[in-house]
Amino acid sequence: MKKMGSVVSVAAAVLACAALALASGGGAGMSADEALNKLLDGNKRYVESKMNSCGETTAAAREKLATGQKPYAIILSCSDSRVPPEIVFDKSLGEIFVVRVAGNVPDPIVLGSIEYAAEHLGSPLIMVLGHERCGAVKATVDAKGKGEGNIGAIVKTIAPALKKAKKQCKEEAKLVECVVEENARMVAANLTKQSKVIRELVKEHKVKIVAAKYDLDDGKVRVMETGK
Repeated sequence: MKKMGSVVSVAAAVLACAALALASGGGAGMSADEALNKLLDGNKRYVESKMNSCGETTAAAREKLATGQKPYAIILSCSDSRVPPEIVFDKSLGEIFVVRVAGNVPDPIVLGSIEYAAEHLGSPLIMVLGHERCGAVKATVDAKGKGEGNIGAIVKTIAPALKKAKKQCKEEAKLVECVVEENARMVAANLTKQSKVIRELVKEHKVKIVAAKYDLDDGKVRVMETGK
């Protein structure tokens, strides 16, 4: 009886996994708020160690996604190895369109990637995801907003957030975290200024932008600000 119960449990798990994989994607017709809720629900499962996305997907799911994708959210996140959005939000193939770069700062190529997902794939939500103890932000703080070479380009991009955070953050020990939050907010707010495509989609209420922060200690993602 125990053996039969184990077989049934395994079969049920496999079927659930397959159903979840086949349900991956589905951005078409989903609102930005629904997409955000799906992200936060997944993060809650991750925090509680109750993840249900499959480590490996099925051949049927791969075949379904091979001819197209409809991710319901675009995540602009840092390249930090501790913050993989697919794991942090408990998502499988086809669900989220991820663009990763140190300090979650956009250049023309990053902006083009976001534009593609928003305009051509129909993703209704853009999340700019900063994270606790960001190395790129710390480098900016340590260099006082000035840097050289290719890393210097990242530092200079984050520098405006440092300048603004210094006026608001009274505790030196918390400056890095203040800049992390300010940087995510500024990047989110500037997306419509840097991209005509994103600006028009937001204006037409086809896309919503939010800024969020991932906590390395407890694993939670907290939404900080909703873009206009």
